[in-house]
Amino acid sequence: MNTAKTGDTVKIHYTGTLPDGTQFDSSRGHEPLEFTLGEGRMISGFESAVLGMVLGESKVISIPCDQAYGERNEAMIQSVPRQAIPDDIELVTGMRLHAQGPEGQALSFTVAAFDTETVTIDGNHPLAGYDLVFDLELVAID
Repeated sequence: MNTAKTGDTVKIHYTGTLPDGTQFDSSRGHEPLEFTLGEGRMISGFESAVLGMVLGESKVISIPCDQAYGERNEAMIQSVPRQAIPDDIELVTGMRLHAQGPEGQALSFTVAAFDTETVTIDGNHPLAGYDLVFDLELVAID
């Protein structure tokens, strides 16, 4: 039997939901998600669930928030002057903004609120603070 192990490149079909059944992402109807086990590109709970799966196996897993995107951190919510946002960006509550940090790292923020003077941005991942449920199917191991 072909079993997924560290160093293998795998392809997974998945559907991600919150515990209440709200779907937040899925590869169904698209190309499967491809990644190499052990590279740390996936949230730890997802990668741990794939390790040891057998080719063709399906399963449903629950990942607590501390093995997903962590707890929400209120310190990552801040207000910035409206003029700090380029004029050509039409702000909408809930939209994602992308910026570059002082050391060149990619940063993403969600617009939590705004008015003519200030914009409240949230640097938490949108799924921070949530336990996640994934329906997984291992479709390839290379």
